[in-house]
Formats: sequence, C-alpha cells, structure tokens
Amino acid sequence: MTGITSAEARIRLEKYGPNAVPDTAERPLRRALAKFWAPVPWMLEAAIVLEIALGKYVEGAIIAVLLIFNAALGFLQEGRAQATLAALKSRLALNASVRRDNVWATVPAAQLVPGDIVKLSLGAVVAADVRLTEGSVLLDQSMLTGESVPIEAGAGFETYAGALVRRGEAEAEVTATGARTKFGRTAELVRTAHVVSSQQKAVLRVVRNLAMVNGVIIAMLVGYAYILKMPGGEIIPLVLTGILASIPVALPATFTFASALGARALAKLDVLPTRLSAVDEAASIDVLCSDKTGTLTENALTVTAVHAMSGFDESHVLGVAALAGSDGGEDPVDGAIRAAAAKTPASDLPKLIKFVPFDPATKMSEATATDPGGATVRAVKGAFAAVAGLTQPDPEAAKTANELEAQGFRVLAVAIGPPSALKLAGIIALSDPPRPDSAALITELHTLGVRAVMVTGDAPATAAIVAHAVGLDGKVCPPGPIPADVRPEDFAVFAGILPEGKYNLVKAFQKSGHIVGMCGDGANDAPALRQAQMGIAVSTATDVAKSAAGIVLTKPGLVGIVAAVKEGRVTFQRILTYTLNSVTKKVVQVLFLAVGLVMTGHAILTPMLMVIIMLTGDLLGMSLTTDNVRPSPTPNAWRIGQLTIAGVFMGICELLFCTTILAFAKFRLGLGIETLQTVAFVLIVFGNQAITYTNRERQRLGSCRPSRWLVGSSVVDVLIASALAISGIAMAPLCIYLVGGTLVAAGVFAFIVDFAKVPVFKRLRIG
Repeated sequence: MTGITSAEARIRLEKYGPNAVPDTAERPLRRALAKFWAPVPWMLEAAIVLEIALGKYVEGAIIAVLLIFNAALGFLQEGRAQATLAALKSRLALNASVRRDNVWATVPAAQLVPGDIVKLSLGAVVAADVRLTEGSVLLDQSMLTGESVPIEAGAGFETYAGALVRRGEAEAEVTATGARTKFGRTAELVRTAHVVSSQQKAVLRVVRNLAMVNGVIIAMLVGYAYILKMPGGEIIPLVLTGILASIPVALPATFTFASALGARALAKLDVLPTRLSAVDEAASIDVLCSDKTGTLTENALTVTAVHAMSGFDESHVLGVAALAGSDGGEDPVDGAIRAAAAKTPASDLPKLIKFVPFDPATKMSEATATDPGGATVRAVKGAFAAVAGLTQPDPEAAKTANELEAQGFRVLAVAIGPPSALKLAGIIALSDPPRPDSAALITELHTLGVRAVMVTGDAPATAAIVAHAVGLDGKVCPPGPIPADVRPEDFAVFAGILPEGKYNLVKAFQKSGHIVGMCGDGANDAPALRQAQMGIAVSTATDVAKSAAGIVLTKPGLVGIVAAVKEGRVTFQRILTYTLNSVTKKVVQVLFLAVGLVMTGHAILTPMLMVIIMLTGDLLGMSLTTDNVRPSPTPNAWRIGQLTIAGVFMGICELLFCTTILAFAKFRLGLGIETLQTVAFVLIVFGNQAITYTNRERQRLGSCRPSRWLVGSSVVDVLIASALAISGIAMAPLCIYLVGGTLVAAGVFAFIVDFAKVPVFKRLRIG
C-alpha cells in the first residue's frame, strides 16, 4: 500500500485533530480558590466579616489564619488526576515511521491521521489504533487488555495505541487517532472518573447538622434577646459568639492530618498513599476488585506441566522445545521453556544447525539439528493441532491436550525426528502462577469483612483456575456486558473485561452502596483505579496505574493491602473520635450561651473568649489524631445521624455540668457578669477536656491508654486557660481556688458521664 499524500494528511489532521490526549489540566490558582468555597470556609468567612464590621481586627485576623491553614492543607494534597493523564500521555510513542507520498518517513506520532500506513518494528510502541495489512508481529497488549501472554498478529489483525512490538515487523493502516483510540478513551475515563470520598461526605453532613441545630438555637437566642430588650451593641456580639461556637474550625484539617499520619505509618510498611483520602477509605472498603495478571499472579509465564510421550522423558521434551525456540529473544514462552529446561538439563540433545522463528501462518517454530549419531533431525514446537498434524495420530495425547486447555493452560506440542517422520515427543502446559501470598491475602481480607472478586481481561477458563488457586471460589460472570444491577456476591470472577468494563463494574458496585477497592497493575486498570474509593497499584505496576491509584505497594506481594486496611481503620477511629468531640463541643457551647443568657440576662461568653477556645481547644484537640485506638474487626462506615445524636447526648451531659457550676458561681458566690464570663470560659475548657477522654473510649475510661501527645495537649490547654483566667488576661481575673475546684469537678464529671455513655454508644453503634 502506498499510503496517503502529505496534502491529504494535512486535511485529515485538521478534521480529526492531533494524535494526542487532550490537555485539560486545571489551573493551580483555580484549585486554590476552590478551597475557600465550602461550608466550613463559608462560616469562617462570615465570622471574619462580622469581626471586621465590629472593629475586632485581631479576632478577625486570627480567624483568617485558621481559614488559610485549612485551605493550604487541602491544596497541598491534591492534583493526582493531572499526574495520571501526564503518565498516560508519556506512554504514547513519540515518533512513527509512516508512508507519505509513496516514501517512508519518520514523523511525530501526534501528526498521524486515519488512513496513514505505518511500520511496526521490534521494540516499537504502536502510536495509534491500527489494522495490520502485511507481515506478522508478536504484540504485548497487556497495557490495555490485561492479557498475560503476547499474541501473534498477522494481516487483518487490529491492535491499539500503546501496544508493544515484541518480535517481527509489519505494516498497518491507522484506523483511529487521539481521543478516539482505545488508549485515548482510557485517558478520558481517567479524567472523568470521580467519586466523592467518605471524608468529604462526612464533613459536609457534620457541618450541615451542626448548622441546622445551632442555627435554630442562635435564632432563639436573638429572639430572647429582643424580648429582654438588649441593645444592638450586645446582640451582634452575641450572634457572632454563637456563630464562632458553631464552626468546627479544625475538622477538615484534622481529617487531613490524621490521614497524613496514617500515610506516614504505611510508608514504613512499604505502602505509599498517593491520595490522603485513600487512607481513610481503606477503613471502609467492603469489596476488593483485584486484577489477575501481575496482581494475584506473578505476571511471568511458567512451565506448569510436561507430559512426555513414550520413548521420551520430561528433560528431553523441554530440551527439544528449547532447541526449537529463539535463544535470547523476548518471547515469554521461549523464556519460560529455557528456564524450565535449565533446571533439568538433558544429555545427548541434538546440536542446532538452523533455527526458523515462529510463523503465525503455521503456528510453529522449528530447528534443524544433528543428533549424536550425526543424522539430521527436525525439531518442531507450536500449537498442539499444528504439530500433531505432522505426526502419527495419538488419541491419548489429544485428550491430554484438550484437558489442559480446558483448565486454562497454554498448551504446546513438541515433535522431533527425521524431516519426513516426525514423532510427538510431549506436551508442555504453561501458565502465569499465583503469587505465593495471594491465597493468604484473600483469607485475611475475608476475616476483615472484605469480599474479594477477580476482574481480568483474560479468558474465563484461565481466570477460573487462578481464582480457585487463591481461594476465590464462586461463579464466573458470563461473557458480555456487565449487568447494571450486579452485586459483588453474585460472582467471584469477571473475565474478558476491558478498561471500560472494569470502570463500569466499580461504578455498579458503588451504586449498590459498596465502598470499593480496586487493585491492578496496568494502564488498562487506570480508570477503575481512579474511580474506586481506594485504588491500589502493585509494585510492578506501570506509571499510569501508580499515578491513578490512591495507594501504591512499593514491594512485591500483596500484604500491603491488609496493612492499608488495618491502618485505615486506626485512622478512621481517630477521626471518628475527633468528629464526635467536635459535635459535642459545638452543641454544648451554643446551648451554654442560651442557658447563660437566660440565667444572667447577658452573653455569658464574648467573641474574644470564643476565639481563644477555638485556638486552644480545636487545634490542640487535633492531637487525637495520634491517639492509641483499637481498629474495628469489620469495615467502618460513617453514620452521621447516630454520631450527631451521640454528640448531642454528650453535649447535654456537659451542659448540665457547666450549668451547675455557673449557677453555683452566680447564686451562691454572687459573682458579677464579667467574672461569670471567665467562669464560663474555664468551664467550657475543662468540660471539653473531660468529655474528650470519655468520647475517645468506646468502653469504660482507662480501657485504652491515651497517647503522650494527647495527654500533653490536654495539659497545655488546661495550663493556658488557667493562666489566662488567674492573671486576668483578656478577661476578668478569677481566684486560683475556684479554678482548681472547677478542674477537680471536671474530673469527677468525666467518671460520672462515663457510666451513662456506654449503653448509648452501644445502641448507636459508635465504634
């Protein structure tokens, strides 16, 4: 074929566009600004505006610092999707040999157009989707199809951009370029793949619930203030204090920080999280979709069985097969046979004279050699039917070959003898063996409540054999489109699945309410890795898969998945405790404002006092991310409704404590409003510390030792509050004995409320 002219190529390039994946990278400034457009930032921004309106510039600046702190943490942990697309594009061929104007020339791959005639040579990456027109090549398509074995391709065969030529040379006609190629569609799936993380959902729902509950209380506060005919100069600070009391200021930062600490712990176990949200998601996954080739298996062909015919033994069968194979080539079949033959070397093998490479037309390779007696012999290796046709019929051998093929093995026949009288020497079965740790991994995941299913591009028979070997016993999904309502428990194996199918399967599982982990190693897995809540790339994965995944295993083997699940559950428990603590604090602070207003007729806390509480309590409370916790035995789930109820219950308990002490200070000690505000400040700080230690325990106090960082932050919080209250900085001074007595009362309160919380936590399934 002569190809097309340069003029026609320019016309088609205008029509179809360059042979490249479109660049849709989001600008850093846009991503940074997005961090200020969410519920928690909105509340902080509103508070800043009110502070400035009241002339409280110091308080406004402090809140602004908190706002920027949250935004910076989120911004620094994003951008993985763009890295995925960059890796995809880097895998495309940079140049291509193309026939234009009846002359062969080398042009940038981006300039290829449909209709071009290109040359495919050894070691080249196919630059576009093509259909072979002449010649034959050995193609490695595992990057897109997941097939574990390269395939022989001749005239009429269609292959895809990104395939690698392992042997031979051919000419092909370009059928699709750019985003229209299978590679391009994979890149588009990666770009559009998106699932809202459980963390994001949890933050939004917590903020929503707090806004609803505290919004009603603040509205009632304003109404009561009007009834009392409080001046506007007092009502506005009261409202501002209520808003500040409602904002879970450090909640997003705590999620990020806890996940970062989990990521650091996983890195020591040779597990590298590329997205922090994946650490938390690991706690919740209840389904793991695992690729077969290179994930559950070694991704290396191995001789599994050798059946020698009469007059031959296994070592001679392997030796003859190696003789009829390329020495030093990249063919994985020949490599596996050479490795097996080297382990059991045979004596008196013929000496090679001439080697003829594999021919797709005959489905055989062969060698001419001389035996020890000096006679010329012919050695043949190839497809069973082709080789058996050159020898005397052997029904027993045919039966053996059929049985092995039915079990999913790649079956080859070997024959040797005089050129006109070949004799069948034996049958060789090859397979990609499971990794040594795969079966143990599946078993341990099952004990952790995670169901594993195999998702592969390989044939159903091959997939079923591997699945059974690693303990994935169950039905194999029939060929064809995946049912929209499919569930993980329906099948153990999904075979013959292309990238779109893996991506759609993950989405189908997510649609039925599952938190999905996807484990893979190739570019063909990238869309599904990106879509899954926890994408896992094994150590041998391509750069594309690694950048699409949320977690990368940096050492061979799959034990890192179990480590990720366990560490994820530890991280989840820490975040759960902080979230419960946050709800408790925000509820009690707003309710205490209401009680104080009714009891004294004034705002019991000022905006400045609330800012100090936010700084000391919320930020030092982030030390809960280092706490010692027990991971749950089953997948975790965010039950925000139950969590809110538990927080409200604990908040009411703390409110009773604060109200009792405040009433004692007002009616028994007769303290004035300014001193009462200091008492309220101390009560909130000490009460929050007491409730922190009851909330962190799902059982009784003392059943799990707190971390040193948590104890240290509590001591610092108490010392700061005590020093400010006693010295009268930013508030009226308070007697040291009253501060000390309040601290002792908070300790007693912690033990009392601990008895009440256990049955409530158990009923609400907190833990």
